[in-house]
Amino acid sequence: QVQLVESGGGLVQAGGSLRLSCAASGFGTYTMGWFRQAPGKDRNFVAAISWSASNTYYADSLKGRFTISRDNAKNTVYLQMNSLKPEDTAVYYCNAVAVVPGKIYGIAYWGKGTLVTVSS
Repeated sequence: QVQLVESGGGLVQAGGSLRLSCAASGFGTYTMGWFRQAPGKDRNFVAAISWSASNTYYADSLKGRFTISRDNAKNTVYLQMNSLKPEDTAVYYCNAVAVVPGKIYGIAYWGKGTLVTVSS
């Protein structure tokens, strides 16, 4: 049974940090990723990591501030977010992903996500 449970969101001031966690069961050796959806906007790709962690992918605009990692023994994927900005405010989701030329997209049912609010 596949399951995705995101956690770690909250309210943080601009310039602060948060670490999100995704408990991902039933996905085996899939590449996993994070996405986010700001109010009134589409869900967009944030970052992804292969099962071995040998490959990582980031949205260009987030490189240097966000870091994705995973602990396969705990079936958990993390997103460390630093130097947060008000425009990072969104619901953050994790999912197994497919990586094709020019696009990375989620392939499983979406979880409930975790809300990150960055105040100015």
